[in-house]
Amino acid sequence: MASVRARIETVPWWKEPTKEQWTAWWAAWLGWTLDSFDFTIFLLIMLPISQEFGVPLTEVTAVFAITLWLRLLGATASGWLADRVGRKIPLMLSILWYSVCNFIAGFSPNFAFLFFFRALLGIGMGAEWPAGASLAMESWPSRSRGLMSSLLQGSWALGFLASSAVYGLLYTAIGWRGMLWIGIVPALAVVWVRRFVKEPEVWLENRRKQREQKREVHLPLIAIFKPGILGNTLTACWWMASGFVVYYSIFSLFATHLQKDLGLSPALVSVPLMISNAATFVASFFWGWVADRLGRRWSMIIPALIGLLIAPVYLLSQSYWLVMVGFSAQGLFAGAIYGQNPGYLSERFPTEVRATAAGFCYHQGAIFGGMVAPVLSYIATSYGIGFGISMLVGTSVGLISFCLALLFGPETKGKALVADLAVS
Repeated sequence: MASVRARIETVPWWKEPTKEQWTAWWAAWLGWTLDSFDFTIFLLIMLPISQEFGVPLTEVTAVFAITLWLRLLGATASGWLADRVGRKIPLMLSILWYSVCNFIAGFSPNFAFLFFFRALLGIGMGAEWPAGASLAMESWPSRSRGLMSSLLQGSWALGFLASSAVYGLLYTAIGWRGMLWIGIVPALAVVWVRRFVKEPEVWLENRRKQREQKREVHLPLIAIFKPGILGNTLTACWWMASGFVVYYSIFSLFATHLQKDLGLSPALVSVPLMISNAATFVASFFWGWVADRLGRRWSMIIPALIGLLIAPVYLLSQSYWLVMVGFSAQGLFAGAIYGQNPGYLSERFPTEVRATAAGFCYHQGAIFGGMVAPVLSYIATSYGIGFGISMLVGTSVGLISFCLALLFGPETKGKALVADLAVS
């Protein structure tokens, strides 16, 4: 065993995975990046939607909240399906779902129609993550799983960067409806996934053992709340809820803050968003490397603490240049604390319930994340303090809770994902 490990470690990490393993990772990467593109478009057009339909901005942020809440429904259903029939089918269904919903929303004749289809988008959005994350992480060697987990989750920033670029370059020509119509493009990825992606060997072997030993897990969502797994499930939920509060405190109202508090144009709003998201993706390489050396938890705690110090720099400033520099820097730290979500969640749970557990723990956090924009928007407008201070409070509280949740969780660096049955 030692000699085999030594031979593997002499091979560059990117040559260790097989072609099928790389294909599985790229499929998950593509699904998550396009998911981000379709979702984050809405963060940039909430104010013009409010103005066109004549509804308060807080009502538009409620669309965003309901979309996030419905992610839990999609994630739980997709996780169950992925644990029962495989990771590939729910991944394809999810991409089709969120692409079509975004496209239809662009034809909205009134606010209620928009509300309905953007809310439905949340089901497909939530369904993508557990199927894609399990597919990628189960297929990937443990030596570089931390790095590739970080690059996978960091691809959300690339989707946000792309939507910000579309907003800055095309919004004046195509309007908010055109931006939603562009959201149909991800549906084309399903053709590639269907043709080239294969199920992970560890899942196939695990399902075979379940059937042979007559130990099939029919209700994986119930299983993760049994005594042997309960503590792990609860700390994972705490960690994810805190992470969602942080992310949406930083990003959900930033464009609105620049539009409403500072009165900036679409081009000026898009620049710090593009730079920050590009920085987040670049930082994914470094923090993923840290995860494979110092551990999963410290690769998230360290940038979270630095992000806590950076937040006041751009949220309490009226200078566009200081806002741009501070927010861009935040992408390197608090914007990049999510890289271990796929890998760390996959490593914390056994194969029989992995997709369900990852999907539930991750997306129950979206319930808390969905409250952020309406609550912070209400505080900012009702008390006349502006969005900067309310965003600072949400960011700070979320980051402190995030670090505490990780300190109470297990360390899983180097853990092998096996097909052995572990759920009774």
